[in-house]
Amino acid sequence: MAKRKEDEAPEAEEKRKPVIRDLEDLPGVGEVAAEKLRRAGYDDLQKIAASSPHELDEIAEIGVEKAKLTIAAARDSLEMGYESADKIMERRKSVGRITTGSKELDALIGGGVETMAITECYGKFSSGKSQLGFQLAVNVQKPPEEGGLGGGALFIDTESTFRPERIVQLAQSAGLDPQQVLSNIQVARAVNSDHQMVLVDKAEEMIKEKNIRLIVVDSMTAHFRADYIGRGALGDRQQKLNKHVHALQRLADKYNLAVYITNQVMDNPGILFGDPTTPIGGHVLAHAATYRIYLRKGKEEKRIARLVDSPNMPEGECVFKVTQKGITD
Repeated sequence: MAKRKEDEAPEAEEKRKPVIRDLEDLPGVGEVAAEKLRRAGYDDLQKIAASSPHELDEIAEIGVEKAKLTIAAARDSLEMGYESADKIMERRKSVGRITTGSKELDALIGGGVETMAITECYGKFSSGKSQLGFQLAVNVQKPPEEGGLGGGALFIDTESTFRPERIVQLAQSAGLDPQQVLSNIQVARAVNSDHQMVLVDKAEEMIKEKNIRLIVVDSMTAHFRADYIGRGALGDRQQKLNKHVHALQRLADKYNLAVYITNQVMDNPGILFGDPTTPIGGHVLAHAATYRIYLRKGKEEKRIARLVDSPNMPEGECVFKVTQKGITD
């Protein structure tokens, strides 16, 4: 019996649909455009699917309309859509945590600094933000049973605060080989906000090669604050900051690593009563950070941490110490 025309239609449609496995298979992307995209860090279909047409046009110079077709094709090939919550729950079982060194602080944020998430600490100078970054860069190298992830750290230093001498102190206190610990921390000194963004965009090779499980950015906002001055530049600054923080989140999700960022503060003159300390970065950073912690200095070595925002933990406070041996209760 001959097949009816309507029976053949779905099969024919399936045959006509091009199979997309690589960047060159995407409509509007030739070899030259694909090479430009790879150089900019857009080396898989997932990244193309999550980008915007203007962003893609800026990198590959293929025109906004062609970029729209390219993104649509990438999304179709990945079948991006809904999934059941139990699958997400299953995926969440692979989330790891890095101990801060203080049981109180770990408990406040749900067991330590989480992978697939951005943990932000803000506070005035000498509140312990950088010290926590150093401690995490050491602790991430411990095995999981000791509160680490058995991997290396990527440290983006924007304020010339990175001190290998401090890492040696912390490693010795933790009973680790200081030389080995130093060799597992890859440090980059960002000279301005654009360089800072490039360092994150180019981080993938390093992550794969060096088994990076933690990215530290100390501080996230220093260069953005210096490069974009005045109210007129605020829109540009926030747009760039938003792109930067989303690039970090993408790396955290893709490689199941933790991101720890520090943030500067200012005194808000509009707050007449209570603490006027306000983090830089506005709503962009406030929404992007998964965990937001406000640190302030107490007497002598004591520091007070307040959990300001978290998707699954209640607001609360704890006290910890920053000593020569590191962060403790």
